[in-house]
Amino acid sequence: MTAVPSLRIRDCNGAPVRASGRYVLYWVIASRRLAHNFALDRALEHCRQLAKPLVIFEALRCDYPWASDRLHRFVLDGIADNVRTCAEHGILYYPYVEPAPGQACGLLEALAGEASQVVTDDFPAFFLPRMLATAAKKLPARLEAVDSNGLLPLRAAKQAFTRAFDFRRFLQKELPAHLSGAPAADPLSSAVLPGLAALPKSITSRWPAATVDLLGAKPGALQRLLIDHSVSPVELHGGSRAAKRLLRQFLDKKLARYAEQHSEPELDATSNLSPYLHFGQISAHEVFSEIAHHEKWNPGELSLRASGSREGWWNMNAGAEAFLDQLITWRELSFNFCAHRADYNQFESLPVWAQKTLHAHSKDEREYVYSLEQFESAHTHDPLWNAAQVQLLREGKIHNYLRMLWGKKILEWSRTPEEAARIMIHLNDKYALDGRDPNSYNGIFWVLGRYDRPWGPERPVYGSVRYMSSENTVRKFSVKNYVRKYLPGLRTAL
Repeated sequence: MTAVPSLRIRDCNGAPVRASGRYVLYWVIASRRLAHNFALDRALEHCRQLAKPLVIFEALRCDYPWASDRLHRFVLDGIADNVRTCAEHGILYYPYVEPAPGQACGLLEALAGEASQVVTDDFPAFFLPRMLATAAKKLPARLEAVDSNGLLPLRAAKQAFTRAFDFRRFLQKELPAHLSGAPAADPLSSAVLPGLAALPKSITSRWPAATVDLLGAKPGALQRLLIDHSVSPVELHGGSRAAKRLLRQFLDKKLARYAEQHSEPELDATSNLSPYLHFGQISAHEVFSEIAHHEKWNPGELSLRASGSREGWWNMNAGAEAFLDQLITWRELSFNFCAHRADYNQFESLPVWAQKTLHAHSKDEREYVYSLEQFESAHTHDPLWNAAQVQLLREGKIHNYLRMLWGKKILEWSRTPEEAARIMIHLNDKYALDGRDPNSYNGIFWVLGRYDRPWGPERPVYGSVRYMSSENTVRKFSVKNYVRKYLPGLRTAL
């Protein structure tokens, strides 16, 4: 088995490895999967070196920002998958779901107190960096955070890139050296480890494992938790098993037409994998590996010229090239920014030109101005925008292209650009399954000029930030059936 690259491993607290510990603890916080996962591989490395059992601890707090039935249910689906997988391989897996704020307090320290080594996931956004920094100060055992976010290690780049072209060219130079060091596809099947029957009762009696009712999605089970019950679960099921099924459907039925059709709202040509990538229930490595296999591709086919071009570097079919540019260039560009900029979700992180032009036009007269409540309830004058917002409320997603239009109109109909940013973050983080993620934050700030350039002529409100309109979208794409689906009683012609 290939060792985890040192570039992906970060010592969080400098504590020594404790040979007297009973087990190695893998604390799952972002890569919520048991395959294609460098953090799990690293935990298994420690198990083999120390001749210790593995304990996998996956928790779900109830006080994270935007905690709701929707987000909880998706994560719990994945936990249920992990329970089954660990049972099949004889690995002690401990799922804990906090019933009320503060009730998980002390649990991680108690588990770490019995451990030789703690391994966790490195993730550059949302509340996770703060949580990890706090934990590092408290744990008695050595804590390592392992980067399993993308094909390129986060620490391979020394600065935040401000243009996709520059990052793409950097990727084309650097990525080939990292393609051979992939995480194990099925690490638990080959793991020969000492057994551990159970955790101490002093832990499990105070912090009982998640119930069968919760993991089995029994009606009413979520109602006992102190989370937002107004944001209901969606039809889409979470978990690694569901992610693998969606990936197979995408490869078999959509990949070939992805380049031509992925921006069409009425053509189902997208992968729908973003929620699973966000919650770590599938990895970019696995998706890439399956695409490479599907395309009968090998690394020797890479172009030797790092030109920064979106096409031709992989030497795959057009659909695969277009999808990989989204999966690798744009997604990992987002992670790069969040890893280097703590203000990734602040207006001040925008390019200077974007801040200047938006401020210069911040007092422009707006034809429409809506409150957060009007946006949230899809009560605007624009049926296409309302349909996109209803899709977000109902399904936890917005079609890729319409998500950009959705954001542009919030900018146009808000009192200030700063308020527009806050409204986009609120709506996206509260309702989108793939919200609270580097990729979604960068999508929001792309609306305001991140990674873009000035566009002329200057317009009211937008200044020289790229303009988009529902009228142009209607001329470019067929959207009638899309609007009818989400606004079935609408009679307005499009």
